[in-house]
This record gives sequence, C-alpha cells and structure tokens, in this order.
Amino acid sequence: MTSPMLSESARREEICRLAKSMFDRGLTHGSTGNISAKLDDGWLLTPTGSSLGTLDPARLSKLDWQGNLISGDKPSKENFLHLAMYEERANTNIGAVIHLHSTHSVAVSVLDDVDPDDVLPPITAYYVMRIGSLPLLPYFAPGDMQLADAVRRFAGTHHALLLANHGPVVAGSSLSAAADATEELEETAKLFLLLQGKRIRTLTAEQVTALRAKHPA
Repeated sequence: MTSPMLSESARREEICRLAKSMFDRGLTHGSTGNISAKLDDGWLLTPTGSSLGTLDPARLSKLDWQGNLISGDKPSKENFLHLAMYEERANTNIGAVIHLHSTHSVAVSVLDDVDPDDVLPPITAYYVMRIGSLPLLPYFAPGDMQLADAVRRFAGTHHALLLANHGPVVAGSSLSAAADATEELEETAKLFLLLQGKRIRTLTAEQVTALRAKHPA
C-alpha cells in the first residue's frame, strides 16, 4: 500500500534526512547518488553535483512528468533513470527511487562470473523479500541515454536493478521502502563478497518460491 502523500515541504525534509543518513553511514560518498520522490503535481530529485550529506530542502529539483524542471536547482544528470522507473512502474504503487554508488553493490557489479539475470544468490530471507531477483544491466557511460532504454526493458518486472560498473537503482512504494531495499541489497552484496571462495548454503528453490509468493517484491 502506498503511504499517504505528504505535503511538498514534508517530502523535501524527508528526502534530505534520508540522504544525510545514507551519506553519514557511508552508503554514498562525494557528490554521488541521487534520490527522488513523487508529489501530487510532479516529483522531487536531488540536484546535480550535490552531496547527499548537505542537501538544502528548498533547493531540491522539482520536475514534471516530461522531465522538465519546474523549480529548484538543475536536477541530477541521471534524472532519466528515475523517470524511466516511474514510467515503467506506473501500474505499481511506486513512490520513490534511490540510485547509489554504494561500495559493495558496485564491487559485485564488476565481477565477471555473476549471473546477469539474477546477480546475487538467495543468501537471506530478507534479501528475497525486499529485492526478489536482481538483473545486471550492461555498462553505459554516465548520461548515456542508452542506459535509460536498458532500464526501461527491465523496470516493468523488477523494482531493483544493478548497473554494471556503476551501482543500484531501486524503486519503492515510499522513501523508507526504497531505502530498506537499497540497504538490504548493499548488505547482501557485502555478505556475498565476504563469502567468496567459501562453500555456502543458500536458501533452496522451494524456500525462495514460498517467500516470493508471500512477499512479492
């Protein structure tokens, strides 16, 4: 169920609080990463070149559904990733999108022996519940519109995507849901890397099917 729509000022504050929390905990660095959330009359996005640790709520970019800037600073150059997710998942209860360059997720995205159809194995129940399956999209240079086309091919059936040599893009019904899924992905990527070279016991196919039936991602 989608959370009740907050006022625009409350949504701006919510984005900035979440962004600073993620920055302070090392989930993003420098001026990387971007966060967006829906409004009644458009959507908010973090500005280009901004640090998620020092955002000003009044300067967030406000856009319409054609991607035009309504107010605020110039939007992130990766705004098309967010717009593609919103458009392709319009029939779901999508309310927010988070894109990070989080270390462990990026590390997994550069491994050459992962399954591009589903990058991470079902190590934990919460990963299955919050992510489901995770396709790996091919590498494109930042700002390349071919990346938007690639996102569109997968976004209708997956709310979480991993961009090769780049990072995750995750949609959720709310900012908190998108953040929970993004952080679950990052922690699972960390576990996956820690377990490299070791024999591991993943959830069985039956266990995964049961979890996905009860908790569709």
